[in-house]
Amino acid sequence: MMIITDSASDITEKEAEEMDIRLVWLKTKFSDGDFPMKTEEDFCRFFDKLAEEKDLPMTSQPSPEEYLEFFEEAKSKEEEVLVLTLSSGLSGTVNAANLAKQMSEYDKIWIIDSEQAIITQRFLVQKAVELRKEGKTTEDIVEILEELKKRVTVCGMLDTLTYLRKGGRIPAALAVVGNMLHIKPVIELKNKTLTMLGKARGRSGGMKYLWKEFESYDIDREEPVYFGYTSDREIGEKFMMDTVEKYGLKNYKLYPVGGIIGTHVGPACVAISFVKKSQ
Repeated sequence: MMIITDSASDITEKEAEEMDIRLVWLKTKFSDGDFPMKTEEDFCRFFDKLAEEKDLPMTSQPSPEEYLEFFEEAKSKEEEVLVLTLSSGLSGTVNAANLAKQMSEYDKIWIIDSEQAIITQRFLVQKAVELRKEGKTTEDIVEILEELKKRVTVCGMLDTLTYLRKGGRIPAALAVVGNMLHIKPVIELKNKTLTMLGKARGRSGGMKYLWKEFESYDIDREEPVYFGYTSDREIGEKFMMDTVEKYGLKNYKLYPVGGIIGTHVGPACVAISFVKKSQ
């Protein structure tokens, strides 16, 4: 089975090779051209450049042809294909994959709108790889992931309001005042899109807000808790270890977040993702 995802998962080129999956690339373009996002080093350089640039970079979804190339390869081998895309609420990537399926005239392709991004999209891809190793059929994997994606949650704390202002999501005056008061927006990927949960004073206040959100759910402790960060690994590690100590977590991992979502949230962010128990 061929597993395909896109670069909004922040899975690097090397990780994709190790996991035996295929990546299609969303493009990130600054005023001087496309910016690669294939390694963790690229992620670091991206945030350096983001801080230097006056305007946000443009991002664009993969073309159907990029999916079609993989679909034709699978078709020639009569291999089944599973595609996990960035949330349809954030991008038309899933539409590109569906169009490519029509163009391929190949039936053995299953396409899942993950309704997720960054570390939760990564989690679903890694789960698909695990299930493939266990010998599950493609249909079984699709059924499991369709149920699991509804229980995955990711919340994050932004360090600044600047990038929400640059993206036109808040007025400039509000950003200036908010930054002066050290306001930290707290966001969640919910109903396929990024939504504002609230605002906190200072980084410690933001961490407490994220913990309050974590405590509000009945967490499935059989699944890992993932932590994410943009640009500053030290901040991410501190948030992770403080959370691990506070809740006695045993199964957790830390991953960097790249520029696809990082464009909109900026540097020095932290995030936590977890799986809620089935109702």
